[in-house]
Amino acid sequence: MWKAAVAAARKEGVDIVADSARSIAGGSINDAWRVNSDIGPLFVKFNDSAMHEMFAAEAAGLQELAQTNSIRVPRVICSGCDNSWSFLILEYIAFDRSDNEAGRLLGLQLAQLHGCHSEAFGWFRDNTIGSTPQINTQTDDWIEFFGQHRLGFQLELASRRGGARLAKSGAQLCEQLDRFFAGITIEPALLHGDLWGGNWGVCKGQPVIFDPAVYYGDSETDIAMTTLFGGFPQSFYTTYREELPDKPGGRQRRELYRLYHVLNHYNLFGGGYGAQAERMIGALLAD
Repeated sequence: MWKAAVAAARKEGVDIVADSARSIAGGSINDAWRVNSDIGPLFVKFNDSAMHEMFAAEAAGLQELAQTNSIRVPRVICSGCDNSWSFLILEYIAFDRSDNEAGRLLGLQLAQLHGCHSEAFGWFRDNTIGSTPQINTQTDDWIEFFGQHRLGFQLELASRRGGARLAKSGAQLCEQLDRFFAGITIEPALLHGDLWGGNWGVCKGQPVIFDPAVYYGDSETDIAMTTLFGGFPQSFYTTYREELPDKPGGRQRRELYRLYHVLNHYNLFGGGYGAQAERMIGALLAD
């Protein structure tokens, strides 16, 4: 498992001590390891070789975020694969307890990240949200992009999973998306894309974000995701809103954006997420 990863790191000038590796928690999708190297500890994720594009896209996303100099992300060493395994090698970051000051800095720095704009919505490559494909075909129309490549794509997956009623009501919602954006302009902001409470931490007082699903879209999509499962202090929201005030209709749009992630959870895990998505769609249609 380690042979190709060690060789790939060496090409980047980093020598890994493979026999120092120990398994650590790293989410439900990948095998995660902490390993020593000549530049310090590294974090290595492994998966089946067929998942190498997922890791390559994650590496590109981290580099896209890093080049803004707005908020810390793990340094990328390399990604690659052999016939059996794909891997992503990152800087290992030891996290501390978060507090209100870290939340305040996160709000400020996320607003700075969202101030980085592109000419189009989407990204130069597709990636994944969890293990679900995330289509990032670029367009200059946010409503078209979100309706087709976010809600529409997830609803098609839901239909294949057996959620025909969910897909039908979701299609009705997609036909009405225009009314949620009346009178406002959406700019293509650089997004983390999967900013729930498990994808940020604090190192020596500084916020760190990781495991991104990067693309350019409405900045409120990141804020919507932060509210889905909790894990962010009020100081984060207060500071963020000082930099980027909410626009009219923001509550309804954030519910639209949360729906995307709830649909994805239904498609990944099933269970009660389908009923939750149906309730959300019903409330949005009635709003």
